[in-house]
Amino acid sequence: MKGFLDLGKVVGVQLKVHWTFALLLIWAGYIEFQNSGDINRVLINQGFILVLMACVILHELGHALMARRFNIKTEKIILLPIGGVATLEKMPEKPGQELLVALAGPAVNLIIAIVIALLIPIKSYFNFEAVFVDEILYSTSFQNFLFYLFIVNILLVLFNLVPAFPMDGGRVLRALLTYKLGRVEATQIASGIGQAMAFVFFILGFFLNPFLILIAFFIFFAAYGENQMVQQESLLKGHTVKEATLTAITILNPENSVQEVIDLILAGTERDFVVAENGNVVGIVSQKDIIKNVKTPNMHLKNIMKKDVEAIESSVEISTILQLFGKEKNKFYPVTKNGKLIGAIDMYNVSEFMILKAQNSINV
Repeated sequence: MKGFLDLGKVVGVQLKVHWTFALLLIWAGYIEFQNSGDINRVLINQGFILVLMACVILHELGHALMARRFNIKTEKIILLPIGGVATLEKMPEKPGQELLVALAGPAVNLIIAIVIALLIPIKSYFNFEAVFVDEILYSTSFQNFLFYLFIVNILLVLFNLVPAFPMDGGRVLRALLTYKLGRVEATQIASGIGQAMAFVFFILGFFLNPFLILIAFFIFFAAYGENQMVQQESLLKGHTVKEATLTAITILNPENSVQEVIDLILAGTERDFVVAENGNVVGIVSQKDIIKNVKTPNMHLKNIMKKDVEAIESSVEISTILQLFGKEKNKFYPVTKNGKLIGAIDMYNVSEFMILKAQNSINV
């Protein structure tokens, strides 16, 4: 994945960090050095950020491990300057399961805070005059390090439990509303609150911290995307791949040349093609593959086609292929019925199918 550094796996979950995280370390170190001019404080500051990110990873692993209990895999955990994201294979549709998965992350931060509270005298930080407390907090000690970590974990719990998508609190709200309103309407409400919250963060960003503007954009588009996804799943529920299959397609042979495909592309509207031999699918050829090899028009397709492409059975639900489109780079698949090739399906045709179904539901 471009722009991401692979940190390896923890309990079977891939960890990745975006390169912009380095900018956060540089910026935080620069600010601390400007304020104190003390290299030791800069190093402690950098260490605190790294430990905080470890807490964020543990938060996301809480989600991942709880999801695993319901047979839902976590593909990866991504660390960004604004926090972490656990990419689950899918979100639990049962409200009780979603509630537990959503609460698992903040629960981890709460446990961390409780453990820290048992290690240091938390009450002592609230029993002195403000000036004296400021002097204590400014000193570089391991106890202060833990105290700040305690405060940040409490803030992570409170922030994540804000009842707005895509925060955990938004998922908790949706899970609770789903019991009464159903998943679609519950998502609309949680998403709407999330977008409203994003607008508030956007305004506050101009007056308090520009970082809030970045968070506002993330919340707004994540809430919008979740709502769109649930709407799509609702439209496609109960419909099979066969209903959106392209049947009027040109089936090519491995011995066909690049020039022959160029002629087909120019003469019609097809952009991707199934390659078959003796009735069996052996690969696909995309428009991009042809463009890459346009200077070798006599080359056979067997030399450029993608061979590791599995066919989709026509009885599979369309929502399944939609998830496949989201996970894989390939947006074009052969479709078979009982092992026999009957057509192909791509993202464009699925989109047209959804538009027609949405229009039909409105008219009804």
